[in-house]
Amino acid sequence: MTYILFLLGFVVLIKGADLLVEGASSVAKKFNISNLVIGLTIVAFGTSAPELVVNVIAALEGKTELAFGNILGSNIANVLLILGVSATICALTVKRNTVWIEIPLSMLAVLVVAAMANDALIDRVNQSIISRSEGLVLIGFFFVFLYYTINIAKSNEGEVVEVVEQYSTTRSIIMVIIGLIGLVFGGNWIVDGAVKMALAFGLSQTLIGLTIVSIGTSLPELATSAMAAYRRESDIAIGNVVGSNIFNIFWILAVSSTLQPIELQPANNFDISVLIFANLMLFACLFIGKRHVLDRWQGIIFLLVYIIYIIYLVKRG
Repeated sequence: MTYILFLLGFVVLIKGADLLVEGASSVAKKFNISNLVIGLTIVAFGTSAPELVVNVIAALEGKTELAFGNILGSNIANVLLILGVSATICALTVKRNTVWIEIPLSMLAVLVVAAMANDALIDRVNQSIISRSEGLVLIGFFFVFLYYTINIAKSNEGEVVEVVEQYSTTRSIIMVIIGLIGLVFGGNWIVDGAVKMALAFGLSQTLIGLTIVSIGTSLPELATSAMAAYRRESDIAIGNVVGSNIFNIFWILAVSSTLQPIELQPANNFDISVLIFANLMLFACLFIGKRHVLDRWQGIIFLLVYIIYIIYLVKRG
């Protein structure tokens, strides 16, 4: 029953996030809030709700290994799996801002976390943790990123085509309530199932977070980017991934660590290194072959690297 609820949890979690976004967007529209603001706030936060809820529940229950593994695993899957699939469907043309600002900012986020989570290596202390105060620093970075995003969106406001569907007030409120309930129940089922699975098979919570949980919570991003690539909407396909990676560290990991300090396991340094390598590989690929284009053959390489990484994780246990 635990495993059934674990799998069902992903469905309930993702559907709950969808209902929450649709209901909240509809309510916001009734108050004459622009589509731009709705897209940058409600929709952006809503699409990251699966990772946020799983991490918050894991942090509150003291399962910080699962929380940290989920963020690292999601970000690695975003670059290697989701961009790999998207580029295989259609070569992705990347905007100058994404190449020179957003991808480096995503790299900065990883480097900041690597420094924060290596107290044992840097300060020669007994354990490495991301403390509550460091979580607040990450939140500070998040607001800088949000300010940048709003300014970029305003400068391209004429290009915004986000359409918000409106429902009756009663239906909108019901959607929000059902969405929130779905997020809570789905998140709980996933965390409980992941912990029990780890105990039953003698695996670490970090491994479960890096693989099954991270891929499951990244399904909305995978669907969005793959569909955008199919429609030849490169900006959405790659922007969704890079933005999600920045969001995951500067907001979700930050909130998780302010609730409960997150301890780093020695093996996590390898996973952080893989994420750094994935970001460097993405940046380098944009200058190999066609400039600022992620080609199909490069997408296939991304997928092969991800498969090798997952095989390594399984062997590592």
